[in-house]
Amino acid sequence: MDHEGKTMPEAALTWPLLGEAMQPRGSGALWLPASRTLVVSDLHLGKAERNARRGGGLWPPYENAETLTRLDHEIAACDPACIVALGDSFDDDACVEGLDPETRGRIEAMVAARRWIWVTGNHDPAPTGLDGDSADAVTLGALTLRHIAEASACGEISGHYHPKARLRIRGRRIARKCFLASAGRIILPAFGAFTGGLDVLDPAFAPLFDRDACVILTGDRPVMVPCAHLRRMAA
Repeated sequence: MDHEGKTMPEAALTWPLLGEAMQPRGSGALWLPASRTLVVSDLHLGKAERNARRGGGLWPPYENAETLTRLDHEIAACDPACIVALGDSFDDDACVEGLDPETRGRIEAMVAARRWIWVTGNHDPAPTGLDGDSADAVTLGALTLRHIAEASACGEISGHYHPKARLRIRGRRIARKCFLASAGRIILPAFGAFTGGLDVLDPAFAPLFDRDACVILTGDRPVMVPCAHLRRMAA
């Protein structure tokens, strides 16, 4: 607790980006203490509803509740002044209209409690019918927050790719969502419960990261692994 009695963020691994120390959280959220900004990407709320609407069958309708509960925990832990939802917050435009009243109420209460910025994603523009600000990108000092990384950018925080790492540890194979980070950029994992992932060794990441990059595995205790070690550890 701090001197005002507020809950402070847990001790966490810190990653420097253009001189700003930030904390990749085990949940997949990114905490920027200097500006008290909490960043989450790719919530993909409404994914099950969208799948059913498009004739893809019925999935268990739990992903919204699970995603929002995890986000509630991060908000309680960090007490942010601002939340940036870094694109693909909803699985498509119609998902906002398809929200059940309880889920919609939870989202509206979160958005009303502090500054909230919806960044445009490739699945969704700014959500219609919900409060909060909207932007194609957000600038915080030397940092730029956007949905899809731009190869020429430096000081960039983005999402979109849903990075995931596959490793063999003590003879056991694991696959885990992860951050992908270098001196000039960081890509967040998907925060949504029903989201898949793109292996960090996929060629899509090659234009964005050099061999000095690291993955930061999500989980109870975030763990950093140099990308140069991944092929050996995945074998």
